[in-house]
Amino acid sequence: MDLKEIMAIAGKPGLYKMVAQAKNGLIVESVIDQKRLQAFSHDKISSLEEISIFTENGDKPLREILAGFHEKLEGKAAPEFKNENEKLKTFFAEMLPDYDKERVYVSHMQKIVSWYNLLMEHNLLDFSQQAEEPAADEKATDEPQVESTEPEAKPE
Repeated sequence: MDLKEIMAIAGKPGLYKMVAQAKNGLIVESVIDQKRLQAFSHDKISSLEEISIFTENGDKPLREILAGFHEKLEGKAAPEFKNENEKLKTFFAEMLPDYDKERVYVSHMQKIVSWYNLLMEHNLLDFSQQAEEPAADEKATDEPQVESTEPEAKPE
């Protein structure tokens, strides 16, 4: 599943799949129980594709972070850390060593871990597309672009 179609809605638990556009918002379906509801245009709706995490070297897209979790956890679910902030920080540092410790809060870490587990549980993470995309980009950048030095023919 493409992360563009998966939404987080402020004030509502869990994640949602976009089903359709409505006149004044979106029709979304809960990933957890498949119930549909309308997310209005005044709701704060974020596509997971747009979310990134602060690191010491700039921002890192959520897709890359989830791929790193998947690789390091060997496709297994991440442990839940309820009221264990220090253990959560240690775990997150293992998963993403260069995260910005001043701007990434425990609540952000909890969301990312719970989102990862939710996406894994419902088989919504597909990293095969991500592996293919860089290969296509490399082909485009490896080929030198040749510009013609000859003047264009003028129409008469």
